Amino acid sequence: MEQYEHQYVVILAGGIGSRLWPKSLTAKPKQFLDILGTGKTLIQQTFDRFVSFIKKENIFVITHRDYYLLVHAQLPGLPVENIILEPSRKSTAPSVAYISMKLMALDPNANLIVAPSDHIIIDKENFATVIQTALDFSSHLKALVTLGIKPLYPNTGYGYIQYETREVASNIYKVKTFTEKPNLDLAKVFLESGEFLWNSGIFVWRVKSVLAAIEKYQPELFEVFEAEKEFFNTEKEAEAIERIYPLCTNVSIDFAIMEKSQNVYVIPASFGWNDLGNWSSAYENLEKDYLGNAVAGKHILVIDATKCMVSAPDKKLVVLQGLDDFIVVDTKDTLLICKKEKESEIKDYVAEVKRNFDEDYL
Repeated sequence: MEQYEHQYVVILAGGIGSRLWPKSLTAKPKQFLDILGTGKTLIQQTFDRFVSFIKKENIFVITHRDYYLLVHAQLPGLPVENIILEPSRKSTAPSVAYISMKLMALDPNANLIVAPSDHIIIDKENFATVIQTALDFSSHLKALVTLGIKPLYPNTGYGYIQYETREVASNIYKVKTFTEKPNLDLAKVFLESGEFLWNSGIFVWRVKSVLAAIEKYQPELFEVFEAEKEFFNTEKEAEAIERIYPLCTNVSIDFAIMEKSQNVYVIPASFGWNDLGNWSSAYENLEKDYLGNAVAGKHILVIDATKCMVSAPDKKLVVLQGLDDFIVVDTKDTLLICKKEKESEIKDYVAEVKRNFDEDYL
């Protein structure tokens, strides 16, 4: 696909992925791991996905400063100056404000793709086509565009987007509402209505448009970045960010502007997308045996067990017998055995580990 000027992507890579504990650890979270045994980590797959149609000089990664060496080692093709470091985790709104202010100084006509670093996308060609449609649309209008995934079943782990049925352009629709993760009954209603999509968390907009929205709906956030903008893309940028981030609210870009703005549009798409957010989503993306067991590891033997998700180091021999619908994750230091139906409580277990044991386990 042709590479266009003024097109940029920022890969969000600062999270710690606690729902994939104990494999995802604070020191090396899921985006830097090969969770599914593909031979590449999640952030490497994400970079490869974009470098096919965005110049590598126009690809940025924003992450916590603790992960600089991991990003540099795993993405040798990424210019080192394009690794943007945050001093603390403040969710995605400050991250978007940061990269947008930086790009505004570099290229006032910048059109930006915002993408998480931990998604699975099977149909890369279709994905690139959908992204280009979003870039073309947002480049001509003051539009905030998101990609919505056509739902396959009533998933309660994703947010949902309700959209108007009338097209504003080919396969582009105005967004009516955003809904956080629903319960099962509500998710079924959404699916049956045909008016809802899964929220992919992938956004496309001109930096001018998103900065205008931040200024309107999050004026305090805008002001703390605006006050320091003269230092962006200079040797004093890191010092400025040290001053800015303690003043930022911990808020997602969805809540900060997308749920409030009137110029939000969605492109319904199907390109084999999955947010690899927990062990159930890993289970969905792995091959199953005839009893529905999914394994990630080279020496795993499953006997008389059904519908289990089993992950272990390649050199570790694991023999599993008699379990039904369990998550079993073995690492060098930790063993997790958890009923799938209790997976939402893994974060609570992590908090309990933090209270009772060494933080090296986290």
